[in-house]
Amino acid sequence: MRSAEQRNSIITSKRNARDKALSFAGPYSVNDHDVYTKATASEIVQRIAKGEWTSSQVLEAYIARSAIAQAEANCLTEGDVFILILFTVLYEDARKRAKELDAEFASTKTLRGPFHGVPVSFKDQYQIEGYDATVGFTAWANNPGKKDACLVTQLRTAGAIIFVKTNVPQTMFAFECSNPVWGRTTNPWNNKYTCGGSSGGEGALLAMDGSAMGVGSDIGGSLRIPASYCGIYSMKPTAEREGHALDLPSESLNWLSLTATRPGFEAVRSSHGPMARSVQDCELFCKTIFGQKDSFHQNIPVPYQAVELPSKLRFGYYLSDSMMESSPACKRAVLETVSALREQGHECIEFTSPLNASAMEVFLGLASSDGYKNLFLVTLGPRLPSFVRNLTCWIVKTVLGDSLFSRFFSLAREKSVSEFTDLTDQRNKITAAWYEQVWDKYGFDGIIAPVQSLPVIPHGGSTYLAPLAAATIIYNVIDSPVGTIPVTRVNPNTDQLSTDFVAGASGRSKVFDNRMYLGKNPAYDPKAMEGIPVGVQLVGKKWEDEKVLAMMHVVDEALGPRGFGPGSWKPRKTQ
Repeated sequence: MRSAEQRNSIITSKRNARDKALSFAGPYSVNDHDVYTKATASEIVQRIAKGEWTSSQVLEAYIARSAIAQAEANCLTEGDVFILILFTVLYEDARKRAKELDAEFASTKTLRGPFHGVPVSFKDQYQIEGYDATVGFTAWANNPGKKDACLVTQLRTAGAIIFVKTNVPQTMFAFECSNPVWGRTTNPWNNKYTCGGSSGGEGALLAMDGSAMGVGSDIGGSLRIPASYCGIYSMKPTAEREGHALDLPSESLNWLSLTATRPGFEAVRSSHGPMARSVQDCELFCKTIFGQKDSFHQNIPVPYQAVELPSKLRFGYYLSDSMMESSPACKRAVLETVSALREQGHECIEFTSPLNASAMEVFLGLASSDGYKNLFLVTLGPRLPSFVRNLTCWIVKTVLGDSLFSRFFSLAREKSVSEFTDLTDQRNKITAAWYEQVWDKYGFDGIIAPVQSLPVIPHGGSTYLAPLAAATIIYNVIDSPVGTIPVTRVNPNTDQLSTDFVAGASGRSKVFDNRMYLGKNPAYDPKAMEGIPVGVQLVGKKWEDEKVLAMMHVVDEALGPRGFGPGSWKPRKTQ
């Protein structure tokens, strides 16, 4: 156990190293760099293939832009590491890579692969040779990776240039972004709010055009929540369609598992996928990665297979998840999407989402099964003595009349092996029930749903609003592929809470309703949130990842121009 002085010393040295690395970034020039940072990853490859741009030109623009993003939102992590007394910087490694690609293309006129010359960022959890993956733990600092993670290797092979790593919440088990080592990442549109999590640094960086493509992971919404909060696109694949995050021996104690901080936890599988500024870029990632075997052969080696959609699609949609009342802004995002689809001739049918509360119970039960000894959950009263937890549950249920909060709170405890297997069985039954009660009953091609009940939360909000994640967790539990599409922005003129809102109505949690909408400092404040992006989830059946991507194109085109994508964000602090 390190002392506070030792931890502070590590934090200072890591941040100083990052600042030193940032000094290697040149100044951003609107005239010289905008053309590159306003291009999607797909467009970058096309321009390089035509000989119009070089990888080095593109990289310098994104290096400069990433430094602006860091100054605005504190979204970057690793800067350097000392190896054999040699000072190396991720920027400098990227520049060497760009020069190699330029020389190769000049000689062969052939692209290295579908990501040739694309600057790509990775969430801090992913191992990159020579760099830390601290995930906000001082105990994991100064222990550089021995090899690249599978996805890093795959994208490098495809021609990508890995140039920065991005911030996450400590443990990655929260939907905001703050940790002791790197500090807090803010929302690029309003620094009073979080960027989301756990892939929060990625969301913020991409929203500010600081990267052309990002890679993140999702076990409860970690791709989708920051994508919606920040106004970008994401794709959560079916869990085994992509390569694993890390390739490490099981005896390595200082590294993450694929999901969080508990090696071997696979009761709910983590997905790894793209965060991007266009549907085309999400599709490019999946076309490149799907079907590639990882070194442990843990993914399904089925290549990307294009699908042809019918001219008329059948979408289901819901405005709230039957557990948490969605805010007016989040309801409007769904309704605007539905309206746009109907105008294009598609069928949209409202239905009730039946299993979100059950899925949340199973998720919380499984995630807390070890009593938080190794898999840390920073919400819902971890590590409380059983008598305190039971008393709290009784008070909330009996005195406040809030059975939903009581049910969730009671699950934050250690489980026996028998209880764990019972919960896993419940997970499987929920999946079967979803197919029976939704997919088979209605015959939907896809589902349009809110990403969360709130468009964004204030810093620290996930501590007391953890059940908001039920809106995304349901699709981790049943392992559906899900795309995220930015739709609109919070507008105080249209998104005020109804004056007849009643906390705890229709079986909802009175505690959570009050936290979100009522009281002196409600989490939902459309005036304070003005301009914050709001996205929707587009859900498909398991293994129908390609169909989800194809439907994302349909939805994106139906919505039309709406102020998202490259070039939509403008710096506040810097020029």
